[in-house]
Amino acid sequence: MTPEEYVEQVLTLVESIPEGRVMSYGGIADTLAERSGRNSPRQVGTIMARHGGGVPWHRVVNSAGRLPPGNEREARARLLAEGVPMRGERVQMTKAEWQP
Repeated sequence: MTPEEYVEQVLTLVESIPEGRVMSYGGIADTLAERSGRNSPRQVGTIMARHGGGVPWHRVVNSAGRLPPGNEREARARLLAEGVPMRGERVQMTKAEWQP
């Protein structure tokens, strides 16, 4: 899989996250690892930072439920509007994490 194809796979997966649910960077990397041969949460984060503006980026958080850096306020507002369970400034991953 080419780097461009991997970017498309990441963005397609993020687009499929249902409203009210989230995935972690690592969850996305793990889901795509078998078909891509890549498994890097950091690479997923880089892809989201560079190309994620057209997909529901707010539904991608870190494994501890922390919101996307630099966009925490907007992400929190969007997630709360979708009914994502939060505890303080973090998503309750045990309740909100989605696995395809």
